[in-house]
Amino acid sequence: MFLAFGEIMARIAPPGALRWRQALPGSVNVTWGGGEANVCASLALFGHPARYLTALPPTPIAESLVSTLRGLGVDCGRILWRKSGRLGLYFVEGGANQRGSTVIYDRADSAVSLAEPDEYDFAAALDGVTWLHVTGITPAISESASRSNLALVRQAKAQGASVSCDLNFRKKLWTWRPGTSAKALARECMSELLPNVDLVIANEEDAADVLDIHARGTDVASGRIDSAAYGDVARQIVGRFGNVRRVAITLRESISANHNNWGAMLYDAASDQTHFAPVSGAGEYQPYEIRDIVDRVGAGDSFAAGLLAALHTPDLASPERAIAFAVAASCLKHSILGDFNYVTRDEVLALMAGNASGRVQR
Repeated sequence: MFLAFGEIMARIAPPGALRWRQALPGSVNVTWGGGEANVCASLALFGHPARYLTALPPTPIAESLVSTLRGLGVDCGRILWRKSGRLGLYFVEGGANQRGSTVIYDRADSAVSLAEPDEYDFAAALDGVTWLHVTGITPAISESASRSNLALVRQAKAQGASVSCDLNFRKKLWTWRPGTSAKALARECMSELLPNVDLVIANEEDAADVLDIHARGTDVASGRIDSAAYGDVARQIVGRFGNVRRVAITLRESISANHNNWGAMLYDAASDQTHFAPVSGAGEYQPYEIRDIVDRVGAGDSFAAGLLAALHTPDLASPERAIAFAVAASCLKHSILGDFNYVTRDEVLALMAGNASGRVQR
């Protein structure tokens, strides 16, 4: 059983590529999203038992949200229903061409941000759990959320569960300690969390922002990535946190809002080997070229879920197959509107096998 803990929100977006000033007043699209919930949704869709822990207000909107997760097969029976606190919101304005997407958070005084560790029944949430997934987003929300996240991770480790953590640096959220910069606060809190983590997941800039570990020859802002440098980044992470057994890093080259190159690396500490995906017929790293992106939000979460699913599936558990499955799953997420990755295992396996033409399946 997988368990993930974090905040799920209502995601509000204008239709298509409209800007807010064009869309309002008018209709908007409302879906659900949150890094850890996105992982649970994908795991359930891949057929793995997944439980989600969060805090929510007892309102019809929150109940509708939970119904959606349950409909995907996610166990929501341990959610903390809290009378004070609200449902968090976030607003997404989709980008196009050279105009990037933007995110506005409205999460102050949400139920998760207010809940203290002793309000959750962590023992019940961890019952039967062998793997816990957390991110750097939850401790960024508030000091209370940070304490809850750390307490859950420590309890999971104490009972023998493995832990994965997606660093997920969000500079707009790390503001709960006045006078401390976002990076400084993130580095302090995540350095306390990571000694309990078995698998670290990051994107191409998280290690620099959260751990001050930089990849040579890389300029994320300009879209220039030296993929070979990330093996050294992973080794430095393992060198600092000796408990970490694997490091996975997604590698996004952003040519424009609609056109990205996408791949990833998995480092295995026991063998000191790096594995990249996708690869060419000659075995060289060759990222997916994704044009006409529908929605890139949640791609990292779909990667994390794909990796966890693969590592727990016998025919996909080798490092080469696991990273290939994770990258293919997250590549397909770029074609799905909303946070959740509504793709099947068979669709991911088809892409891994080279079926990338997008032909109609009859």
